[in-house]
Amino acid sequence: MEPSPADRATGTERGKAMGTTLGAAPDTASEKAIWKVIGASAAGTVIEWYDFYIFGSLATVIAGQFFPTGNDTLSLIYTLATFATGFVVRPFGAAFFGRIGDLIGRKYAFLATLVIMGGATTAIGLIPSYQSIGLAAPAILILLRLLQGLALGGEYGGAAVYVAEHAPDNKRGFYTSFIQITATAGLFVSLLVVLAVRLSLSAAAFNSWGWRVPFLLSILMVGMSLYIRMQMKESPLFNRLKKEGKVSKAPLADSFSKGGRLMLLALLGATAGQGVVWYTGQFYVGLFMQKTLNISLTNTSYITAVALLLAAPFFVVFGRLSDRIGRKKIMLAGNLLAVLTYYPIYMAMKAYAANYVILTLLVFLQVLYVTMVYGPIAAFLVELFPANIRYTALSLPYHVGNGIFGGLVPTIATAVVLKTGNIYSGLWYPISIAAMTFIVGLIFLKETHHVKIWEEVGGDATAAAAQGD
Repeated sequence: MEPSPADRATGTERGKAMGTTLGAAPDTASEKAIWKVIGASAAGTVIEWYDFYIFGSLATVIAGQFFPTGNDTLSLIYTLATFATGFVVRPFGAAFFGRIGDLIGRKYAFLATLVIMGGATTAIGLIPSYQSIGLAAPAILILLRLLQGLALGGEYGGAAVYVAEHAPDNKRGFYTSFIQITATAGLFVSLLVVLAVRLSLSAAAFNSWGWRVPFLLSILMVGMSLYIRMQMKESPLFNRLKKEGKVSKAPLADSFSKGGRLMLLALLGATAGQGVVWYTGQFYVGLFMQKTLNISLTNTSYITAVALLLAAPFFVVFGRLSDRIGRKKIMLAGNLLAVLTYYPIYMAMKAYAANYVILTLLVFLQVLYVTMVYGPIAAFLVELFPANIRYTALSLPYHVGNGIFGGLVPTIATAVVLKTGNIYSGLWYPISIAAMTFIVGLIFLKETHHVKIWEEVGGDATAAAAQGD
């Protein structure tokens, strides 16, 4: 709800008393501090996304390592189902680590997630194959995938909230958009690492043992990121909450009792559609190129990596634009474009399968939709929920939308195509979810970019940073 003129006046007087005005641009020192926060948060988040998505980047290779051979399509579906388990448990990680983040602090929660994610990813690179230990191989793989999902369930919300609570109100979309880039950046890095390892080895060596290298590299990257994150201070807004005794004692229960309706609307009207658009445009598209268009893993990786690189700046473009015109209309526009154009795009991909330039442009277009639905959503979710339950209440709809609705796109779409024999039938699922999100969001969601989150604790991020909060 937009604050009344009287509330705004009160908030402004508080800000002046602290030496600043609510929503004012930060001074040079504070600007530098915010960029340090973004850099430290983003470094760890990129690595966690890399860890999580490298499994998907290698799905077609992993299928032959951990499941019975003889039916390649069935093995791929088993692998995609294992891939999906990491998404299914993400809401549980959101609830568990969100509670820690709202009770103890944002920083401690996403330090823990980084360690768990790095350990699980490295361990995947050490699992013996199905041929060596039989059914124990997929069992261990599923267990580690579950740990990855739990860790990621706590990571994103922590990073988004941490950055947002350092940022001034009038630039929240801009600053949090750099965290939004990290998911795509993690996928991009995973593709680059896979390409580098694949090109340095023969096909036989890569399929035999080389695929393990990208997983094992995780331990080095996590170690560096952990060191950086340990130097970070707690969110100034959370510190203010603690000082004023406003921290929730039961954030999970409070999230459902005080924010349950908002969480449901955020899920159905924002994150569900965002999730299917994200995973269609950046994962299913790769499977479509490999399994339907018969394009090699290497060339698929090149096409996808170039498209991601070209589209990445638009996360910031749409994040900054959302500070000016609002979050809702940009996110809903991305969903609507996906609904209207997915079929023509995929038909064009089939028609131009031999033309990699056109294929890259068609993938770029899908990633552009991703930037529209994803660029503003961190700021939107932060502004939707009060500070004392923000980590938990934000994380749950985000990870249900992305983990369940979005994460199941490759598995459901592949299974539907296998069942129907129609190569485009896999698009029915993401199109229907994106359409639902457009309708629910259009009717029920309110705009949030006017919300001043620091009014809850009587100040702003700039003043808090200046005072060492």
